[in-house]
Amino acid sequence: MHVDTMRAVDYWVGIPLCFVGSIIQKILGRLPFCYEKTPSNVLLIELSEMGSTILVDPAMQKLKRELNANLYFVIFKKNKPSLDLLKTVPEENIFTIREESLLSLIGDTIKFFFWTRAKKIDTVIDLELFSRFTALLTGFSGALRRVGFHAFYNEGLYRGSMLTHEVAYNPHQHISKNFIALVNALLVKNKELPYSKTIIRDDEIILNKVTLTNEDKESMRTKIASYCPIYKPMQHKIVLFNANASDLMPLRRWDRKNYIELARRILEAYPNVILLLTGAPAEYEGLQKIPNALQSPRCVNFAGKTSFAELVALYEVSEFMLTNDSGPGHFSAVTSMPSFVFFGPETPKLYGSLGITTPIYASLACSPCVSATNHRKTACNDNVCMQVFTVDFVYTLLQPSLQTSRFQ
Repeated sequence: MHVDTMRAVDYWVGIPLCFVGSIIQKILGRLPFCYEKTPSNVLLIELSEMGSTILVDPAMQKLKRELNANLYFVIFKKNKPSLDLLKTVPEENIFTIREESLLSLIGDTIKFFFWTRAKKIDTVIDLELFSRFTALLTGFSGALRRVGFHAFYNEGLYRGSMLTHEVAYNPHQHISKNFIALVNALLVKNKELPYSKTIIRDDEIILNKVTLTNEDKESMRTKIASYCPIYKPMQHKIVLFNANASDLMPLRRWDRKNYIELARRILEAYPNVILLLTGAPAEYEGLQKIPNALQSPRCVNFAGKTSFAELVALYEVSEFMLTNDSGPGHFSAVTSMPSFVFFGPETPKLYGSLGITTPIYASLACSPCVSATNHRKTACNDNVCMQVFTVDFVYTLLQPSLQTSRFQ
């Protein structure tokens, strides 16, 4: 389903269902004994954001470390590959929901309620800020403990009152720390209002890295050479442009004309650079306009040429990546490759990558314009926050990385 259709369903169907669901939960009671038993089978819900599966990993590591819990995860089927990068959750503990149509969404939702009971899920952590759908999944999961963000007196989205552990979302700290706050709510022995009254240190959001073999890297170099015959690993440096962004937030995009001009300057000034354009298979046609404009054998449209699992190898053999604010900025965080990430309608203070990242952010008076209070849907139709970044500015920012090599 289109993202606006999903938002409409979440609003018009979600609000009354959350209202009715809250009444049912109040009738059933809060089950006070849920504070006395240690969580053992913990389900995390994050459906729509692939990058968030990386940002939540420090919280999942804490669950394993502090509670020795069995981890489970539910996610939209198309986003499931993002969970496979770090493999924190076992394959058999992942439930996927298809969102291609309303019928498949309803069918998989019904299956989900049977699945949680078959897996004996005793605790659910709803990672979403914006979804009434996940609030309903949480409320009717059958779990004794239900943890999530609650608006309290803030002007947030109405999601009902189906949580046993209502955590205050903090818009002034990184989302990874907010995720850890959800875990901390499970660790306290007594009820709090709101959860969680804890200090979260910076060293708690350190991300694990993926380790690759030399064979994995050589295999990727061979694949690159198959699409760029002039590529010689000992002579050329791989630079990645991820020049698209999801349909969820088109305002995140830096104009394609800028990418073309920037690529032209790099290729002219640095004859040892091979420029690869990355993206999903569906993005290939749109990205092809860049090499068509440049007509250079050193600019190759690589969109869809790797599997999701192969992205890690691609990142490990590349010098750096320039990307719009989207999943790849987070996926690259599990590798040693530096990235430069544009931020416009969102802020790196809340959603910055946990990797070796340089955020490109103008901090306009109107930025960030998407938040938990507006369902990430802004009234803006003119992304000046991205337009202010000139080609000259970005080229100057990249030059130190172009003039050196991280492999030397």
